[in-house]
Amino acid sequence: MTKRTQLALATALVAALALGASGCSDTKKGKDGATGVNPAAANDGKILGGTPVKGGTLTVLSNQDFAHLDPARNWTMPTMDFGTRLLYRTLVTFKAEPGKAGSELVPDLATDLGTPSNGGRTWTFTLKEGVKYEDGTPVKAQDVKYNVERSFSPDLTGGPDYAAQYLAGTEGYKGPLQGQHLDSVKTPDDRTIVFELKRPVAEFSATATLPTFAPVPPSQEKGTQYDARPFSSGPYKIESYDRDKKLVLVRNEHWDPGTDTVRKAYPDRFVVVMGLKGGQIDDRIIAGEGADASTVQYADMRPESAPKVLPKPDIKARLLAESQGCTEMLHLNNSRAPFDDPKVREAMQYAVDKEAVITAGGGPALNEIATAYLPPALSGGKQADVLKIAPAGDPAKAKELLKAAGKETLKVSLAVSTGDKGKAEAIQQGLSRAGIEVVIDTVDPGAYYDVIGDLSTTPDMTLTGWCPDYPSGSTWIPFVFDGRTIKEKGNQGNYSQFRDEATMKRIDEINAMADAKEANQAWIDLDAALMAKSPNVPLLLERKPLLVGTNIAGAFGHPVWTGTIDYGTVGLKDPSKSQG
Repeated sequence: MTKRTQLALATALVAALALGASGCSDTKKGKDGATGVNPAAANDGKILGGTPVKGGTLTVLSNQDFAHLDPARNWTMPTMDFGTRLLYRTLVTFKAEPGKAGSELVPDLATDLGTPSNGGRTWTFTLKEGVKYEDGTPVKAQDVKYNVERSFSPDLTGGPDYAAQYLAGTEGYKGPLQGQHLDSVKTPDDRTIVFELKRPVAEFSATATLPTFAPVPPSQEKGTQYDARPFSSGPYKIESYDRDKKLVLVRNEHWDPGTDTVRKAYPDRFVVVMGLKGGQIDDRIIAGEGADASTVQYADMRPESAPKVLPKPDIKARLLAESQGCTEMLHLNNSRAPFDDPKVREAMQYAVDKEAVITAGGGPALNEIATAYLPPALSGGKQADVLKIAPAGDPAKAKELLKAAGKETLKVSLAVSTGDKGKAEAIQQGLSRAGIEVVIDTVDPGAYYDVIGDLSTTPDMTLTGWCPDYPSGSTWIPFVFDGRTIKEKGNQGNYSQFRDEATMKRIDEINAMADAKEANQAWIDLDAALMAKSPNVPLLLERKPLLVGTNIAGAFGHPVWTGTIDYGTVGLKDPSKSQG
């Protein structure tokens, strides 16, 4: 995006905000510094379109393929929502409700939230009776154990690594494909699974919501090819999957709603159309003509579409824009020059123009500036601001720090997903004020996390966020800043490759705390200490803007899955109007 385009976009967004505020009943203050309300927040906590009618085809329009549908590899929030609501079930899940209620844990495959013993080091789950796969065979505890073991396989990269962090006796374990199994996961019978942990984990019930704890029968193992055809234990199964083009789901006739209190499975079919341009998706859903009335979008509404939506009440009424509860960051590669120097990293905190990044990301209606790492939901509702840097940065201070480090001029690389090119250019322009030249490399969204998660291809800087898997600092700071989590391939979270002995020691101390309130404050204190070490630069707290068609019902942004539409409850007002 050229500078001229950015300036034009900024002007259009300001106009959209001014117009949109007058017609909104929400009482929140606008994020542009003016009094009034945030027009994007009008539908916070609401369910759009009423109660769906069973039947029809719901179409999802997307600019990308899924990174991974294999439950051992699925660890991006929208894909976890899609996979665990439609294709496979986990031991525990979250309620299908908007707002705070959606953060409540409920049993899924299991009969309850698990039973701890041995001081919280042992957790036992009992599976419900009558849960079946798409071929009618029963789901067994051994299948959940098998998928947990698969998550250790070197070839099955990219997935959650809580099992590696929590389970006892996993050192050197490489998965079950060579016939090796974990003694710390026991299945005394087909309906009982027992996890032996290396330390007490009071919140293990929440950990069991992750796709790692979905079942995969060993007979269906296909290694890396399992991504293309996960075997369904959920309400839908894959009819066809043409990578990067189209995915079609149809009903799993062996799914029994009597065993499932969460998923409603209203549509007969889900069709995901991939490879579309973001602006094209927005325009189709805004118009809502024909089959597009029965569509939702997978990726965020494009920033340049905000002026087409926010000032128009009828279209704004179809916009979900829940807070994502995540922090987007500019990750600095601490493993090599120039960002192995703390002074250079500190200079970056001052060099970035966060106001410009806000504009490029859709303006103040859809973003606000991040001043710390932990998102507000994990820090008492408000982020700390220990560095107190102006929103537009301080280029003079950045130059001073760079001079002290002997790096008065720098040339660095930045990799971003294609859809974030505008933000990348805003970062590029901001850093240029401090004499830092940035070379931007855009990567296809479906391949982005594989590229930045491979240490052989990781650039100097990457742009991505981190979201809590459930409301606890233990799901945030250890993954982003613990050097022991870094992997050669499939690296997740610690994209800065930050290795700091004092930080790792403190992480262990907090993880050992039995008092949740004490641990929560300790995470907040560690967040402040990390800001001083500047392994990366916190940029934005985002909303997730998603448009839905005029024939969509039961749509809301789920609070756990970063405001993504809950696919377990969305459907159609009139199935006869759908196509596909």
